[in-house]
Amino acid sequence: MAEAKPKTSPKAIKFLFGGLAGMGATVFVQPLDLVKNRMQLSGQGTKAREYKTSFHALFSILKNEGVGGIYTGLSAGLLRQATYTTTRLGIYTILFEKMTGEDGRPPNFFLKALIGMTAGATGAFVGTPAEVALIRMTADGRLPPDQRRGYSNVFNALARITREEGVATLWRGCVPTMARAVVVNAAQLASYSQSKQALLDSGYFGDDILCHFCASMISGLVTTAASMPVDIVKTRIQNMRMIDGKPEYKNGLEVLVRVVGSEGFFSLWKGFTPYYARLGPHTVLTFIFLEQMNRLYKTYVLDR
Repeated sequence: MAEAKPKTSPKAIKFLFGGLAGMGATVFVQPLDLVKNRMQLSGQGTKAREYKTSFHALFSILKNEGVGGIYTGLSAGLLRQATYTTTRLGIYTILFEKMTGEDGRPPNFFLKALIGMTAGATGAFVGTPAEVALIRMTADGRLPPDQRRGYSNVFNALARITREEGVATLWRGCVPTMARAVVVNAAQLASYSQSKQALLDSGYFGDDILCHFCASMISGLVTTAASMPVDIVKTRIQNMRMIDGKPEYKNGLEVLVRVVGSEGFFSLWKGFTPYYARLGPHTVLTFIFLEQMNRLYKTYVLDR
């Protein structure tokens, strides 16, 4: 008789665990996301030297907005994970399983990257409205009181954006958001799988939390370096205002040209420290939460 195939989690559970893992990680790293966004917006207009370093930005936020200020935009961050991460990790897991050979051999590196890009682009489209709200909410505190948008939470932000600027504004910056997601997921998901596999093959690691942590840190570093230029384009487009009836930037290319021209080439990696400090732990926590939920589900549900 043919050997029975091992039980696997239902698709709905894969999506649910992906979103919960991302949301759990966001609770811990939201302050770093806030600092990263502020750093990327620093340099526009008359605020060229608004923040000298990431630590300067953090201390300025604490001084001017209080301890609660570093969690500004948390509701938007959680909704972003509930939409974006649920979609991308769910799709990635499903496609990864479909591409795994009958002998259990996982897809090669390039196929992992392709799966990651597909999952990331789809998730980014679904998550763009929450991303727009997140960027605006985290940017608000750097503006003079009379210029602040003053969204009370992510649902208030989405409702007001729709009412005041139209539904299409919820998908402003969708193209650079999807482009960033393609880069991030090609780098993050593929490099995580590849790093984990390499660590296991080395013989020095078992399939445990230490291995997941090391693979995640490697993945986070690769992802940070690859995605920052696209991320700064996304951040500035989603936060831009209309000036005399015209958008501040026409497209992503103009953002790149203006940033490099007025702030220097390496400004494309402005906020590298908080970006990696945020992305590294977020990657670590997301995959650790995901692996542990999958393990518990297998132990208490599938194997019963």
